[in-house]
Amino acid sequence: MRTMQLALFDLDGTITRRDTLFPYVMGVCLRRPARLGRVLLRMPGALLHFLLRGKERGPLKEALIVAGLAGLSRAELGTASARFVARLRRRGLHPEALERIAAHRAQGDYMVLMSASPDIYVPAVARALGFNETICTGVRWDGMLLGGELVTENRRGEEKRRCVEQLRSRLPGCRIIGYGNSESDLPHLRVCDRGFLVNGGDRALREAAHSTVEIGWPPLPQKGASRGAGTR
Repeated sequence: MRTMQLALFDLDGTITRRDTLFPYVMGVCLRRPARLGRVLLRMPGALLHFLLRGKERGPLKEALIVAGLAGLSRAELGTASARFVARLRRRGLHPEALERIAAHRAQGDYMVLMSASPDIYVPAVARALGFNETICTGVRWDGMLLGGELVTENRRGEEKRRCVEQLRSRLPGCRIIGYGNSESDLPHLRVCDRGFLVNGGDRALREAAHSTVEIGWPPLPQKGASRGAGTR
């Protein structure tokens, strides 16, 4: 009996060419100019707070979401998310990531998209790319309208490592293959059975070089190759 394998992908910078939250919010606000004004008024103070208080990203993320999106309906944001996903698929995704996603799907692996970006649109990205499950930062809804405040921890850094440990508890014996791109992804990549740093910047590459995390996309499996081949 084969060991179940789980493929765990970060989103921003790993699958996508750049971060997604700011472009998503700006795309919504450009269709609603009054909301753009709210963002311009609120964000300087939130950015100053971010710089002075240890560069914690959760409050900054929350300020952007609340300023740009609070009060919009699930239907409105569903339409915005569909437009955003279509735009990403046209020109915003790394081809190597798409090849790797397709290879894991062809092997029958369980696919999890784990992102610090919010559950306003990350589940729509996951569905479009064929993932089985999404783990991302949760935001508050007031019935059918978005409140926007974070209702989970910001799914970043050590919080992602904690989420990997929860996956292990839920799926005992499952082999986890993880992909991330940034320094903040290294904590959870280190606790995967194999963790790969892809599209990494200089700081992330230097830190990964002194850990068990592997650098670069692994070779795609040959057709008909055993799923267990190449394990360490």
